[in-house]
Amino acid sequence: MDLRLSGKTAVVTGGSKGIGLEIVRLLLAEGVAVVSGSRTITPELKETGAHAVTVDLSTPDGPKRLIDEAAALLGGIDILVNNVGVGDAESLVEGATNTLLTLPDSAWESAFDLHFYSALRATRAALPSLIERRGVVVNVSSIGARLVGGGPVNYNVSKVALNALTKITAEQFGSQGVRAITVSPGPVSTGVWVDDDGYIAKVARSEGISHQQFQENALNGMGVSTGRVSTPVEVAQLVVFAAAPNNITGVDYLIDGGVVKTA
Repeated sequence: MDLRLSGKTAVVTGGSKGIGLEIVRLLLAEGVAVVSGSRTITPELKETGAHAVTVDLSTPDGPKRLIDEAAALLGGIDILVNNVGVGDAESLVEGATNTLLTLPDSAWESAFDLHFYSALRATRAALPSLIERRGVVVNVSSIGARLVGGGPVNYNVSKVALNALTKITAEQFGSQGVRAITVSPGPVSTGVWVDDDGYIAKVARSEGISHQQFQENALNGMGVSTGRVSTPVEVAQLVVFAAAPNNITGVDYLIDGGVVKTA
């Protein structure tokens, strides 16, 4: 299937590993010129051939610096994928094991800086180019935005804000040809889920059970209809489809194996 992406340009935040890395790979395979921004440039990202920019997207000037460099290199931006997220596993554990009474302001601020403000700032910087080219923004969120109380609460609430940003972008700039779409994964087999020092493993240790047992309990507790987690490639495929030319905007696509049961 030809997604009509050949010759377009894209910026992907957080493309050094996991979902972001697979988004970079798939966009390149479709003939898209890609710039990726992240705090570290992994060997895997280097191997893709994408132009990699080292940048801390949680800082006030990081997203604009990435967009400015990408626009200068690419000549303009057709696609912006705001994918960066998660950050330090310890911050996720903090958000999952504390309540409103004990979770400090710093935890809320760091969650919003990484998951919401990075996307807001990147989108704002890219909009002139996106308007000129009738482009698209894809925000990678989480089913946590719909299951807020499940924790990590600061992460989940920041994703609620990100989902609202998608709606606002679609509404305010749709008449100028810009589309905005959210893709919300459930559990995915990235380092967060599988690594021995990842979020799931750390929470398991805090509860005194094995990593594998915690994974099994989590899948059962969430009621995953397919009985398995999604792969990074599966999420990336949905993101790339959303970025392809179409008339879809302002929506939130779930890819969660059937965790969210409501319409």
